[in-house]
Order: sequence, then structure tokens, then C-alpha cells
Amino acid sequence: MNGFDKAEFLNTELHEMSIIEKLRYLAEVYEGKIVFTTSFGYEDQVITDYIFSHNFPIEVITLDTGRLFEETYKVYRSTLEKYKKTIKAYFPPADKVEELLEKKGPFSFYESLENRKECCYIRKVIPLKRALKDKEIWITGLRASQSENRSDMKEFEWDESNRIIKYNPLLEWSLEEVKEYVRENHVPYNVLHDKGFVSIGCAPCTRAIQPGEDFRAGRWWWEQNSGKECGLHTK
Repeated sequence: MNGFDKAEFLNTELHEMSIIEKLRYLAEVYEGKIVFTTSFGYEDQVITDYIFSHNFPIEVITLDTGRLFEETYKVYRSTLEKYKKTIKAYFPPADKVEELLEKKGPFSFYESLENRKECCYIRKVIPLKRALKDKEIWITGLRASQSENRSDMKEFEWDESNRIIKYNPLLEWSLEEVKEYVRENHVPYNVLHDKGFVSIGCAPCTRAIQPGEDFRAGRWWWEQNSGKECGLHTK
């Protein structure tokens, strides 16, 4: 059975299960081969709570780009303090970051889409590929309503570029459902969410959105028709 067929099998066989039941099943069947990536946003904090509160043997990692908000590091610390669990940080290759800054300076991503994607690739995609190496299941906090690019996703999908099955447990959740879970379960969250930041990435590339703006409007706001993706979840 190839990766695509495995993903379709999981969509069918696990359809009636709750998130907790699905995580338990995956942790058992794919023991040592399953990883969750968190950026400490609302959605990721919900999944972290599911994993840590139930002691599922699922590795939790984060990609530290070197350009994160101070508030992101604070919720990182609060999460460690609450759950007393390990979250492993993956960093971009120092030599490539040094070369990028030497040749193009610290804000090259504002100058062109090509430069922005280059920065994202070095700071996010390369460390992600290290984190996913030898894994078979990648858990994400993606939701269908976050962008048009994500509206046709399935709960389990075959990610061809990373050669891995991607599990999106909150795919059909609304933002209000996510926020309600955080409130009811006293989950630490990034205070930037209270200031209009709905999707939080690197500090130079993220702003708050205004009422009525698209969910992804605060990411790379100077770009038009770029798809508003960094390369981690492009098809």
C-alpha cells in the first residue's frame, strides 16, 4: 500500500473516532514514527494539550527561525511549565543564514517574492525536513477555513514533497471552537492573539489583521496573490 492509499485508509477507518481515539491509535500503530510540529498558535496549543494531557508518546517539536516574537517564546515557556514535557527546537542551518544575511542583508524578504521564499526555505523548510526524517505521520494544526489553499484538504493526506502522511485533527474546527477549547481547558496561548494577530509567524512578516480581513492577511501583507504560504504546507 502506497502513502496515498494509506492516507485514504486512515480517512475511512478512523472516520468515526474522536481526536483522542485517533491520536491513541496513531501513537500505537506508528510508535516512534509520529511527530507534531507546533508554532504555539491557538490551534497548535489545542493539539499540544491533547497530546500532553493524555501522555501520548508523540514527539512534539517546534521550528525556531531566529525571527520569532518575544510573545511566542513566552508561551513556549508557559507550555513547558504547565505540562512538564519536552518540546524539541529545530533551528535553520547557521551557515546558510549567515550567507543569506551577508549577501542580502536582514530584510531581503521585503524586496521580492523570490527572496521571501528563499528566507522561508532556509529558516523553516530545511529544519522541518530534518524533523520529519524517518517519520511516517506528521500532525499539524491546519484548519480548512484558514485559507483557500487549505479549504479542500482532508483529515489525512499524503504529502508528496515530504513523503509523509499528514494528519490535520482540527481541520473542520472553527476559530471560535479553538478559542473555546483554550479557555475551557486553561491552555497557555500567545497574547498576540488578543491584539488581532490570528496567524503568527516570524516577527518581521506578521501583523495584526483588521475586522473583515482575510485570516491570512497578516502574513506577508506586502505580497499580492502569492498564496500566503511559507513552503511547509504547499501542495
